[in-house]
Amino acid sequence: MRPLLLGLLPALAASAPLERIWLTHRTDTPTHVVVNWETAATSPSVVEFGPSAGLGETAKGPDGRIHHVEIPVRAGTGRMHYRVRSGEESSVTHTFKTYPADALRIAVIADTGYAKGSWGEAILRADPHLLVSAGDHVPALHQGKPVGPSDTTAFSALIARYPALFASTPWLPLLGNHDREIRPRGPRPPADAVYDIPARAFLEFFARPEDGWKWRFDLPEMGVRLVALDLSHTSDHGTTWQSCHDFLPGSPQFAWFRDLMEASPQPFLISLYNEKHSVVRGFGGGAYGKLLSRSSLAVTGFGYFAERAEVGETTFYNTSVSGTGTPYKDPRSAYLRSVDNYLLLTISPGRLKAQLRSLPDGAVLDEKTFEPRKPK
Repeated sequence: MRPLLLGLLPALAASAPLERIWLTHRTDTPTHVVVNWETAATSPSVVEFGPSAGLGETAKGPDGRIHHVEIPVRAGTGRMHYRVRSGEESSVTHTFKTYPADALRIAVIADTGYAKGSWGEAILRADPHLLVSAGDHVPALHQGKPVGPSDTTAFSALIARYPALFASTPWLPLLGNHDREIRPRGPRPPADAVYDIPARAFLEFFARPEDGWKWRFDLPEMGVRLVALDLSHTSDHGTTWQSCHDFLPGSPQFAWFRDLMEASPQPFLISLYNEKHSVVRGFGGGAYGKLLSRSSLAVTGFGYFAERAEVGETTFYNTSVSGTGTPYKDPRSAYLRSVDNYLLLTISPGRLKAQLRSLPDGAVLDEKTFEPRKPK
């Protein structure tokens, strides 16, 4: 079959056919993976898949230009093989690892929209089973002038930059303010909203669990729960600079987070967002801080640096692939360095190891081992 010719971005060479495929989860457990891709025109959505290169099974989705087809994952198979088809066009066969029961690796990245160097190859070398982001995947949806709230061009360019990574590693992205920025921010709040609060382009492009703009994801065999909040530029709440859903006590987001944290029995509970840790801990007169104290660790991509802070029994990490910015030191900082970095979590039953690693060499900057959290 001919290779699949995917939609071309105006900013990319018109003669270069691109294959843009990425993997996500729409369920809140790893029983299924969503295979996503783009085509230049509305086309059928078909995925052929199986535990070997012979494939053997087929799943279909609705016709579209952005395709999302969910396939079941066979536990214990080691690798799943798949290829996508739209009409007569087909991709090459790709593979991704299934989730193990003995040693799981999760890579956490942030601020890819502002990366000054290459980072995708280093993440591939770390060989994660799951990629999680802490926001700001693109510099903005616009290119200096307003765009529609459903313009996904910037996300397409990100996938095109690291095709091998995104076609082989399931990904759970978390919203940052730049991921919904539809017009330039300017020096003061303008008449029109700068950010698309519903994040329509993000939701259209990335299939994710629950609401999509906030989500949870459980890895039951490893005793892990990931909880992602929509928090960014919270000081701009109520202005045309507002960049996230309501988060204050009494809001649906707060109630969801409270109920989830109070009912989570997992040995390892990981909270993620795109706001400064010390600010989040103080929300609602410390209500968020009390809920976060139930976490094993919390991760943000708010600042462009690497940091580990210790507050009570909870560890707070800041990570950024664009890590050479001015550090906003946490009052409880225990490790701080301005360096491009990512966070690698290695999890086995009853044990979690967190490493801040530098880019692009993957050198370990800081390491901590976590025991299962105590019930509260």
